[in-house]
Amino acid sequence: MAKINVPRRRFIKGTLASGVVLSSMPLLGFQNFLSNETQMKLGLVTYLWAKDWTVEEIIDNCEKSGIQGVELRSTHAHGVELSLSKKERLKVKNRFKNSGVTLVGIGSAEEFDQKDPILLSSAIKNTKEFIKLSHDVGGSGVKVRPNHLHDDVPHEQTIEQIGKALNEVARYGADYGQEIRVEVHGKGTQNPEIMKRIMDVAHHPNVSVCWNCNQEDLDGKGFGHNFDLLKDRLGRTTHIRELNSTDYPYDKLLDELVEINYDGWLLLECRTAPADTLKAMTDQKRLFDEMIRKRSK
Repeated sequence: MAKINVPRRRFIKGTLASGVVLSSMPLLGFQNFLSNETQMKLGLVTYLWAKDWTVEEIIDNCEKSGIQGVELRSTHAHGVELSLSKKERLKVKNRFKNSGVTLVGIGSAEEFDQKDPILLSSAIKNTKEFIKLSHDVGGSGVKVRPNHLHDDVPHEQTIEQIGKALNEVARYGADYGQEIRVEVHGKGTQNPEIMKRIMDVAHHPNVSVCWNCNQEDLDGKGFGHNFDLLKDRLGRTTHIRELNSTDYPYDKLLDELVEINYDGWLLLECRTAPADTLKAMTDQKRLFDEMIRKRSK
């Protein structure tokens, strides 16, 4: 069975609870856990900025801009899809392995809020295939999402259905070393309080939250309260928009992530259409480095 990659904070919590002494770790690893320097890395979601690029173009532009990793969105031009043969999957894996860019995982569009049981079954089946694809190309997880709370279905029923489906694919993903990353996404379901209820049902440790930087994060009792609802379930990926956007408190988000020793990926899922995407990526990397440097002193 492959090893699941658990975020550092959850690892420490579990380690202490089990009575394992951290000082038994190798010195360098122990120092890294205690270090004030954040281990967060900047990556790219290929949803918009890279949707028309080949794998070669993605790697080339990430290397030129300093972007360290990428989540490949399915159905886009790079063509890393379920239809790839074993030989083609190995080629993708080796191309990333021989580059300076990490293939963080696959961004699927599978949704577990489906009202039709046949469509729900298909989403679960496809997710299991994406798990195998991510494993084969060298990724570490698969992004999934809820997309709706339906007006004609009791919300609690949909929440229960999503959570149970997540548990099923999480068990399957654990055998492949693939984390299930639930994007805080969708009508109603992108409300952090609703996502907390979903995650209470989705109790399998291989189910994690992909924080998505939505405006709903600021609603109700505010950002701090909403972040606290889900911070213990954060996974290896967090989706962000442009870090210089003024409509979201990215400084607060980074402060919270540093506070919990988050060592995952901040993945740019940008919404603008820059004339020069490579320059925009480079600018975002420079800004990210500045923001992280301020918090590492």
